[in-house]
Amino acid sequence: MMHILIETPRLYIRELLPEDEKGMFEMDSDPEVHRYLGGKYSTSIDQERAYINNVRQQYIDNGIGRWAMIEKSTNEFVGWTGFKLLHGPINNHSNFHDFGYRLARRFWGQGYASEAAYASLHYGIANFGFKKIYAMTDVDNVVSRKLLEKLGFKFIEIFEYNTQPYWRNPNEPTTWYEYDVKRINNK
Repeated sequence: MMHILIETPRLYIRELLPEDEKGMFEMDSDPEVHRYLGGKYSTSIDQERAYINNVRQQYIDNGIGRWAMIEKSTNEFVGWTGFKLLHGPINNHSNFHDFGYRLARRFWGQGYASEAAYASLHYGIANFGFKKIYAMTDVDNVVSRKLLEKLGFKFIEIFEYNTQPYWRNPNEPTTWYEYDVKRINNK
């Protein structure tokens, strides 16, 4: 099982645990959180239990999976960040590491996404030896796109996401970003 602990000024970043289900449900049952995710928000805590179990299995099978963000001062679940091994093919890529983050709405606009994304991205590069990392987001999700670019991801193209299981509605335009460690290090 994966046991990590990344510490930032305001957050602990650690593996997702079963006790995160209530925080996950708060986040994933909010239609506004899923605005750019095809609108498929959670309708039961059982869906969150299944999601957490799936991520915990990814830790075993792939050695990687999304990580919980926990606010240090309150011990509250803020959201998740980190990597997921996607087998694809998605946008002509297979077996690649996807980078992402998601926060409960009450934590938006406070810099938590930037803080957690920066820390988890660099942890993954340093500890897992990633050379190229990819990220996807809705073309209209300007905030997420700006964060990816701030982190050093390069916009590559817009493509139609049409791979099951769908995290978005089929054939909707999706942005494709790449983080090339060699390119970043040579700047």
